[in-house]
Amino acid sequence: MYLVFCSLIRTFAGVMIEVKVQDVALRQAVGEGMDAFVDCFVKAIKEAIGGELTSETLPQLTSDQVTLLAWDVLHEEVMDGGFIQLIHNGYGPFIFKNPLAKALKLWGMRPLSKLIYDAHSLYVKYGAQLERDCSDEEFMALFEQYPEFDDLDDTFVEEEENWTNDIAHYIDEHIERFAEVIE
Repeated sequence: MYLVFCSLIRTFAGVMIEVKVQDVALRQAVGEGMDAFVDCFVKAIKEAIGGELTSETLPQLTSDQVTLLAWDVLHEEVMDGGFIQLIHNGYGPFIFKNPLAKALKLWGMRPLSKLIYDAHSLYVKYGAQLERDCSDEEFMALFEQYPEFDDLDDTFVEEEENWTNDIAHYIDEHIERFAEVIE
């Protein structure tokens, strides 16, 4: 998935996709915790764009909506298989060649931003090798071949709950940038 967007930190002009969140769904998500709250907005954005971010739908989203979708990809991939999996599955350009780290820094999430910049350095160094097609056995061997990612993966896992909490608070404080809450 190679999507390069002009800038996460500017507002796109043109027709905006309407993203709506049902108040009842939001209340239920709040009761379930920060993960569910964030996921409520991720699902609403994905639903509004037909399930997948494309070059056609990208310019119709706000920079905050795109940042949230990028966080979702980062979160899902790194929690499942670390930065090596994220890069191997083709998300390196989406995460590292776009201003996600800068956007998260603007959201007040400096430690996560720094982690992404650190991972970016390794992506530049090893990206081509990690993106190659390989067997499951060869893929599993990548984790031993590139131990430089271990500390980054560990930090992400250790801080994931705090970062999800930070994202949830940012959404809550800027809800209108993500969706319209309807009854």
